[in-house]
Amino acid sequence: MKQADFDIDTKGLVCPEPLMLVRNKVRDIKVGESIHILATDPSTRRDFTNYCRFMGHHLDESIENDGVFEYVITKGV
Repeated sequence: MKQADFDIDTKGLVCPEPLMLVRNKVRDIKVGESIHILATDPSTRRDFTNYCRFMGHHLDESIENDGVFEYVITKGV
């Protein structure tokens, strides 16, 4: 997993809470900085992919291991 500037643990939370936490954090960081996210809600795969596509951010990594999803999102313009 790529080293990120910030970490967010959303394990145990369900839609829309993980996305809301990520959106709030992305607003606070600079373009080019990244966030490592841990989640257990499978809908985050769809939510984070669509969020990045619509908002111009980069979903650098997305993996799943034993029911834990890990993502790295880099803030775009």
